[in-house]
Amino acid sequence: MVDVVDKQTRSRMMSGIRGTNTKPERVLRRALHARGFRFLLHDKRLPGKPDIVLPKWRVVIEVRGCFWHRHHGCPKATMPATRANFWQEKFNANVRRDEANADSLLAAGWRVLIVWECALARGLPEPVMHDVTTFVIGGVHHEVRYREIGSV
Repeated sequence: MVDVVDKQTRSRMMSGIRGTNTKPERVLRRALHARGFRFLLHDKRLPGKPDIVLPKWRVVIEVRGCFWHRHHGCPKATMPATRANFWQEKFNANVRRDEANADSLLAAGWRVLIVWECALARGLPEPVMHDVTTFVIGGVHHEVRYREIGSV
């Protein structure tokens, strides 16, 4: 399938994709802050520079884009029609890096919460925020060290 826009337009569109401070990330941060949570952003001392770090609870939260990080079963995790080999390698590298970072964080005693973009697509539904706060606060007394929240 041929791209519906020219190369320059596609290049401009792709260069506008942010790696930090994305809209889903900002939505979640705003809700956490409103509920009294205080956190660090993109802490370079931790593997993968997690999006949100809650040191008091030893929790890191990653807000992942479904397309770039390959949210399994999500309709947003489509495969581009052109240069399939390039994209497959890129996606595989992203997933491997994500897994390695999560493993390093878990080994260092951090608890890891992944919130997928699709869970935040229409703002922040209360059930998602409930799951996030339960993981952060409730996890101190439970053995749950890794969790993913998504709409799929």
